[in-house]
Amino acid sequence: MATTPEVSAPSRILIDGQPADRVSVLDRAVQYGDGLFETIRLAAGHPCQWQRHMDRLTLGAERLGISMPDTALLAAEVAEVTWGRHDGILKLILTRGEGGRGYRPPHPANARRLLLSYPLPANHGQEWREGVAVRYCQTPVSINPVLAGIKHLNRLDSVLARAEWNDPAIAEGLMFESTGELVGGTMTNVFLWDGRCLMTPPVDRGGIAGTVRGLTLELAARLGIDCLVTRLDRAALDQARGLFLTNSIIGVWPVRALPGRRFDPVQLPWNLLDRLYRAACTPG
Repeated sequence: MATTPEVSAPSRILIDGQPADRVSVLDRAVQYGDGLFETIRLAAGHPCQWQRHMDRLTLGAERLGISMPDTALLAAEVAEVTWGRHDGILKLILTRGEGGRGYRPPHPANARRLLLSYPLPANHGQEWREGVAVRYCQTPVSINPVLAGIKHLNRLDSVLARAEWNDPAIAEGLMFESTGELVGGTMTNVFLWDGRCLMTPPVDRGGIAGTVRGLTLELAARLGIDCLVTRLDRAALDQARGLFLTNSIIGVWPVRALPGRRFDPVQLPWNLLDRLYRAACTPG
């Protein structure tokens, strides 16, 4: 059974506010991966967790020195590219724009924005209660504190890790630093449950500061559930009573199997997961 949230092609694209499907080969996103992106769930015709995505995009733009688009203009373009779509996926890409040969960024630079609207995959949501099977990846996560947490366009770590398996029954792969410390999934953040406390890896050296990861930390605090942001390794996974994954499109995936381990999703803190799943898919 396929469990990937990926879809094949966008149904609508805007580039700098105009319908188009081509970017210049001189764009630095093409030349160097010089840019950022956000993948956003659409529900009831509106983007979910919009401010969290904009906060992370702004942080990334500050780190890379790329100009953020005008928020009112961006909101208008989002409304246009998602018009008529009740549920779906919005991908927002911000590039530094075109530049000459060489790594030195052009100054001034004319940032380029790309908006792509996708339908949700047909099987979306069926893993929510069933849980998913997960594997370990051999590809290590690249460590760079300057790029850690943000969604820059250099995703080759995840590309190589995701190429490690073709079994549609495996939904996700867990990735580690070369030292053996857990970072996250190829496209998800990871939470371990020991029966009393949640644990999740920090994203200060690698990985993504996921919007639903942040939402999980906030909701857990409101419910009085302790959640430690701490270094984790394979031993911690072996000792965990439960495990779940988060990202903006899937919301929450309980894990039912790792190599050599079976988990009972019932053991997870469902008072948190139920609220988290609903909140992750709430517009605003």
